[in-house]
Amino acid sequence: MAKQHQSAVQPTREQDFPEWYQQVVRAADLAENSETRGCMVIKPWGYGIWENIQQQLDTRFKETGHQNAYFPLLIPLSYLEKEAEHAEGFATECAVVTHHRLEVEKDENGKSKMIPTGKLTEPYVIRPTSETIIGAAFSRWIESYRDLPLLINQWANVMRWEMRPRLFLRTAEFLWQEGHTAHETAEEAIEETRTIHSLYAEFLRDHLAIPVIAGEKTEAERFPGADMTLTVEAMVQDKKAIQAGTSHYLGTNFSEAQDISFAGRDGTQQLAHTTSWGVSTRLVGTLIMAHSDDDGLVLPPRVAPSQIVIIPVTPKEDSRDAIIDACQALAKVLRLEVAYGGQPVRVHVDTRDIGGGVKKWEWVKKGAPIRIEIGPRDIESSKVCLQRRDRAANEKEFLPKEDFIRNASEILHEIHTNLLNNATELRDSNITECHDMETFDKHWTDDQPGWLITPWSGSRQQEEEISKKHKITIRCLPLDQQDESPAPCILTGEPTSCRAFLGRSY
Repeated sequence: MAKQHQSAVQPTREQDFPEWYQQVVRAADLAENSETRGCMVIKPWGYGIWENIQQQLDTRFKETGHQNAYFPLLIPLSYLEKEAEHAEGFATECAVVTHHRLEVEKDENGKSKMIPTGKLTEPYVIRPTSETIIGAAFSRWIESYRDLPLLINQWANVMRWEMRPRLFLRTAEFLWQEGHTAHETAEEAIEETRTIHSLYAEFLRDHLAIPVIAGEKTEAERFPGADMTLTVEAMVQDKKAIQAGTSHYLGTNFSEAQDISFAGRDGTQQLAHTTSWGVSTRLVGTLIMAHSDDDGLVLPPRVAPSQIVIIPVTPKEDSRDAIIDACQALAKVLRLEVAYGGQPVRVHVDTRDIGGGVKKWEWVKKGAPIRIEIGPRDIESSKVCLQRRDRAANEKEFLPKEDFIRNASEILHEIHTNLLNNATELRDSNITECHDMETFDKHWTDDQPGWLITPWSGSRQQEEEISKKHKITIRCLPLDQQDESPAPCILTGEPTSCRAFLGRSY
């Protein structure tokens, strides 16, 4: 009887998915809770993933004509008050700065206490998003139609006071990028909104190996103050949805509030049409939930801090130096001769003086796409022991060293493709068409019900009622609905060509 594999992470996904997620974050050494409530410390391996996401996205933004800038962390309260609908959407999550200095006082026991003093004449809000402060800058920068389009991106941290934090998915402070653009016409602004929306969908597919449903948010789920919100929705392994990126057409709502106006081609003063869009460190949580298994993290190669980890196997001290030298030599050749995703392959040689088995399982849990072991016999035979993270942890393949060097890039591509195919199969097999309320109501009684797609023409009030009843939301109205035939809405019975994806979400 074959020995059953004991998984490295407990509990398993099947036993307790939310706790499994927390344990994967811990086992992979990605992040930890900090002394500041709701905020996290992102550790080097976790931050390395975010750095790769950031760098690769940043390249895409610049290729589409955007420039980076930076704006203040503190936003005057009066700026938020200019855009009431927008500010109301974030009001309960805002952290407010009211004083500008501390003074030391002694209590009756002689212990020092820090007392806030110097009350500000106007409070500042730590940015929950930067539409208002960037809008104020745009109003100064834009005078004529010749100044348009203005295409700006900011990499920054933001704060939204989260009551139920979860590492990467929901924290009070998180990292993100927020794009803000201004345009001469509505058509140009909408085209920008759609361009970024497509860019996000392609990035998740091609870099994170995550397939998404691209669609538009309903009025109830739209970004506060926006005329249109486009979203990319990902399904993770417990069949819940994660909003993985959004792109908003803001119309002239913020321009009117912030006086973002310009002299038009006909000499009249006109309001600019603006957009905003962003993704955050939530993408790290999304890829954990999309790909990882009961042995830990599984990383798509494009964003792995180290794509190939070489582990020296040194059973005897007298051969240790020669084995490490062979590992370093292989790493040097790989860095010089192998590229993946347009960049030299990232290779790490683990020379720590600890047991090979311990090293192996650390890198399994960290999700390194390829592990290579080299020991005395491998040097003699000019072979390497290859282990892939998209396969069973104990599965090994012995390859001639030159064959591995020649095929390393293709192996990384195969790993990405396998992860994408697995995630696509999971998603597609857990989306069900629904055309009647009896089936609809029954669907949500399961513990992990997956998504429904259904004909939809309900009102905002009906959407909110059904969301509250089943603890679900309309994730999006998919964009590619041109070929849909009219069918009765499950609520109103009215014929509609519109379809809606519904599901539970993070």
